[in-house]
Amino acid sequence: MPEFFYADPFPLNGDTTEYKLLTKDFVSTVPFGEKEILKVDPEGLTFLAEKAMEDVSFYLRTAHLEKVRRILDDPEATPNDRFVAMALLKNAVIAADKQLPSCQDTGTGIVMAKKGEYVITGGNDSEALSKGIYNTYVNRNLRYSQVVPLTMYDEVNSGSNLPAQIDIYSTPGDKYSFLFMAKGGGSANKTYLFQETKALLNPASLEKFIADKVSNLGTAACPPYHIAVVIGGTSAEANLKTVKLASAGYLDHLPTKGDKFGSAFRDVELEEKMLVAAQKSGIGAQFGGKYLAHDFKVIRLPRHGASCPVGLGVSCSADRNIKAKITKDGIYLEKLEYDPSKFLPTIDEVDSSTESVHINLNQPMPEILKVLTKYPVKTRVMLSGRLVVARDIAHAKLKEKLDKGEPLPDYFKNHPVYYAGPAKTPEGMPSGSFGPTTAGRMDSYVPLFQEKGYSMISLAKGNRSKVVTDSCKKNGGFYLGSIGGPAALLAKENIKKVEVLDFPELGMEAVWSIDVENFPAFIVVDDKGNDFFQMLN
Repeated sequence: MPEFFYADPFPLNGDTTEYKLLTKDFVSTVPFGEKEILKVDPEGLTFLAEKAMEDVSFYLRTAHLEKVRRILDDPEATPNDRFVAMALLKNAVIAADKQLPSCQDTGTGIVMAKKGEYVITGGNDSEALSKGIYNTYVNRNLRYSQVVPLTMYDEVNSGSNLPAQIDIYSTPGDKYSFLFMAKGGGSANKTYLFQETKALLNPASLEKFIADKVSNLGTAACPPYHIAVVIGGTSAEANLKTVKLASAGYLDHLPTKGDKFGSAFRDVELEEKMLVAAQKSGIGAQFGGKYLAHDFKVIRLPRHGASCPVGLGVSCSADRNIKAKITKDGIYLEKLEYDPSKFLPTIDEVDSSTESVHINLNQPMPEILKVLTKYPVKTRVMLSGRLVVARDIAHAKLKEKLDKGEPLPDYFKNHPVYYAGPAKTPEGMPSGSFGPTTAGRMDSYVPLFQEKGYSMISLAKGNRSKVVTDSCKKNGGFYLGSIGGPAALLAKENIKKVEVLDFPELGMEAVWSIDVENFPAFIVVDDKGNDFFQMLN
């Protein structure tokens, strides 16, 4: 008979996180036999969740910003890599003023907690944590992105960004530890599960498999990424949970070798190989180059002999993850970088060798198209004038008009269409954080609209499908790529006026009109059938 064994499935070797003490309130100890119980007032959980979600919406980790700065110092980085990195650093500086969040998609609130057996709260912990998340979203300039179903097909915005995802695990000890995340839709959508077999588990097959899947990630989730790949798992959901934690840096201190008890481990040698493969993909920091990824985590888990799940996920340039803990000494929160300006280069260090084409958007659409057709894909452009903003629900409503035989509003023909949705506007500012959303979600609308002369120029982030390239070639249209990530920077420096144009009842999903000045973008798909991302293959 085999001997019984149990091992920690995720044996983390220490915690090097630097914490700050928030308060000693809400915490006390009470005797329990020969032990002490840590008693946490539920109001302390609400307080902690509010502070954590606030910090993670406006600040980033120092280690993350160091990697962004490294791009500027790397002689192998392309001008486009550096252009994106510089925008992300400027964005971090603006967000640190705590008026404009780092990304317009302020994400789903997610909490993963480990509650020691000698910790009591006397309340519903999920409810207390949800209240703190609620407080942050309603009191700060964040966006309500959560929609709740009334029927299978009818939805409404919850109006508070609730519900949050909260998972609490029981552990030994008298400490309550947390990982808080704000996960945007673009980043979450780049999570994949592949059901593979033992045949994958050899170096040649596995390395090719990972490299192929990474090259298909595209740029819609705002690289440079922190990429995580997990091989194995006792279930599909266990695999994907590990992917999320690994992408957030939570599992960095796993051992680097396996054991007979099935503990998780990192394969650092494979991580290095896969990071090089990501660099060689040529996708770069959104518009070509080396920096598709900052780093790579590859984690191996035990598996059922008949199943080999492989999970892939990313944390994007809005790397919004923050740890916290409650002990008998108080409530602590991970220290993020509160002075990102120290990572900005001096003026003399800035590479301004790549020139941009300035385009006046207030001229008739045929004239704008005549300018764009002169330049190849990958050309950097600076846009000034009026954009119309419309995303998923607005596109669906406009299609309903066409389906009924009705014409679309002139604004959809006369102006480029920007796929985006704003966060709340701070008092005294023209705009809240206002960055691009994933272009691919609107791909199916493009041929229908363009053949009738609408949506001739679209502006968003990420790559697009062949139907868009074909439509642009057939109808003389263009797709311009906007930098994903620097929503605070765009709001402060490039967006001068914002107003609702149509469907005001849709809130963030309404059709907006925005006036921009020197708004940066790149020609990604042109009217000749060229697609920048396809040219990399």
